[in-house]
Amino acid sequence: MKDAAELDREFGIENELGFAEMEGEPIAWIRNAACSATIARKGAQVLSWYPQGHAEVFWVSPIRPKHSEITIRGGVPICWPWFGPHPDDPTKPIHGFVCGRRWTVTGSSKLAQATELVLKTETTPADAVLWPYQAELTLRIIAGATLKLELTTRNTGTKAFDLTGALHSYLYVSDISQVEICGFEGLDYLDKLDAYARKRQTGPIIINGEVDRIYLGHSDRAVVRDFGLGRAIVISKSGSTSSVVWNPWEGRAKTFGDIPEDGYRHFVCVETANAGDDVIHLEPGAEHTLMAEFQVATG
Repeated sequence: MKDAAELDREFGIENELGFAEMEGEPIAWIRNAACSATIARKGAQVLSWYPQGHAEVFWVSPIRPKHSEITIRGGVPICWPWFGPHPDDPTKPIHGFVCGRRWTVTGSSKLAQATELVLKTETTPADAVLWPYQAELTLRIIAGATLKLELTTRNTGTKAFDLTGALHSYLYVSDISQVEICGFEGLDYLDKLDAYARKRQTGPIIINGEVDRIYLGHSDRAVVRDFGLGRAIVISKSGSTSSVVWNPWEGRAKTFGDIPEDGYRHFVCVETANAGDDVIHLEPGAEHTLMAEFQVATG
């Protein structure tokens, strides 16, 4: 694995993209005319992004994991190749096994109004005990006035497989009581807190208790309106017909150990996903791209 100095020489862009160590972990930083961003190579996890003149878009817990294999809570962890508990074996890691892996930097570019960074990883023979298939993953990050994340899975093996996953975005909010989430009106969702009962959304989503839902048939935008900050976070997507909305609320948050006492009040997860009945089937040689693009609007 190349160190920060080697990555700077190969992929750095003067005064725009560089590499460093943060709390013992390798990270990439982007500072351009449109935005600032930080990306951890561990898990290819976006930890920070905000357009110039705006507050931070992603929430990250100040409580760091005690063990190196555990992912920092917050930002945009990658759930792959399954979302949530494994469908057949609950002893396997929740949300798959690539979020704790150090990805390889394979490319960078200075674009007209943004900066591009590309990271890759692939399955190894050791992964076969968890998932008996072969695949290559590429995360393309384009950071500018918007943040675009493109996660591409390519089946590099000889067997077809089914795939679920998510870009598990933790969005920073002023206070959850000042937030409404639009774009899901009239859609059905699976309520994970009620044995996956199928229910219908009426009106905007208001969070005043624990929420854990898979929204079905959702391929349009989601809008998180934050009246406390006077802004809206708009999420556009492709390669997805499901979205997950999650907030653990006070009781559940206390069980995690890495959410501060009032931390649950300052984030909501609105996740671009392949979840529920939104299962991707990939034949050998085929690929699928899950894309989410974040934008900040004022007012």
